[in-house]
Amino acid sequence: MRKRILSIILLWLFADVYFYTALNTLTADAIAHWAYWLVDVILILGIVYGIFGRGRGEAPKVISWLMALMLLSFIPRLAATPILLVEDITRLFRGFPPRSVWVSQLALVVAAVPFAGLLFGLTRGRHHYRVHKETLYFPDLPEAFDGFRITQLSDIHAGSFESAKGVNKGIDMVNEQNSDVILFTGDLVNNKASEMEPWISSFARLQAPMGKYSVLGNHDYGDYMKWENEGIKRGNLLRLKAIHKEIGFRLLLDEAVKLEKDGQSITLIGVENWGKGGFHKYGDLEKAVEKVDDSQVKILMSHDPSHWEAKTLQHLKHIHLTLAGHTHGMQFGIELFGFKWSPIKYVYKQWAGLYKQKNRYLYVNRGFGFLGLKGRVGIWPEITVITLKKG
Repeated sequence: MRKRILSIILLWLFADVYFYTALNTLTADAIAHWAYWLVDVILILGIVYGIFGRGRGEAPKVISWLMALMLLSFIPRLAATPILLVEDITRLFRGFPPRSVWVSQLALVVAAVPFAGLLFGLTRGRHHYRVHKETLYFPDLPEAFDGFRITQLSDIHAGSFESAKGVNKGIDMVNEQNSDVILFTGDLVNNKASEMEPWISSFARLQAPMGKYSVLGNHDYGDYMKWENEGIKRGNLLRLKAIHKEIGFRLLLDEAVKLEKDGQSITLIGVENWGKGGFHKYGDLEKAVEKVDDSQVKILMSHDPSHWEAKTLQHLKHIHLTLAGHTHGMQFGIELFGFKWSPIKYVYKQWAGLYKQKNRYLYVNRGFGFLGLKGRVGIWPEITVITLKKG
């Protein structure tokens, strides 16, 4: 990870200096040149302040703005770099004459395109909700559940919300799907249960005729902040669990329930958070499925998608569908015409959308909310609708 971060910083500095040569060709205005380098100074100071501001609790806000500024600075310049590089190859064979004005202008136009996209994502992207729909076929699905609709939400991160209008827009879109159940796959808050208090009435409006169910995510346990003592930390988790009930969700903690319809049933399983690497492994899949009949169609809610390959795929009991979240699609990437890319793919093999192995499915939700970066660029907040079909 450190090598990747160092590589990004070096690439950013290269693009920064390289793009400056185009600016230098287009204008001799000292103010423009000073403004260009002022951005870099602000970024450096922001990094320092972000590191030393942690003790005062100010770092998250600084880091959020710093991330936005770095994207606005880095990505447009990087996009223009190939144009300038091609010109420099031709200049090399011509005795390295001054850079062409029209090429520098073209580089500026090319840089303006991702800049506009980034600006939209950072200012409007956080509530630019998108509905993703999938239809999955299972030969052993009970007839009564043919056409059964599931709406999945994940990673609400209530502590990041600022706009009631934006949040309620997303909640209205969820209700418009008219699904049979709503399943939430973890990270209701960033750290504290109190972050959800202003939003209880909003999320209590979510409606599903056959119920609403949820699991915990890695942020829900309060592991990423310092508490005065363990008792207060445990109290925070107890309050968070109570909030799940207040907004109408049944929280599944390493347990399974049957969803029944017309005398037939499928099984819904929920595990506590289980993540690879340094993430806590609270979840116990064995305990959750201990009393589950293997002849049942089984849907598992597990926050972290790494749990799928590590535990679920190799499990003796056939788990037909796993629903996860956690990655947010890094809130940055490209999804156009079937092409999908985000830097998070180098960390998580399954990071957004539908995956299939051994006749078992995994769906990774891109997240309803946002964390860190106060926006989304290219990877929009998601409402997932999955229809189960017999066949």
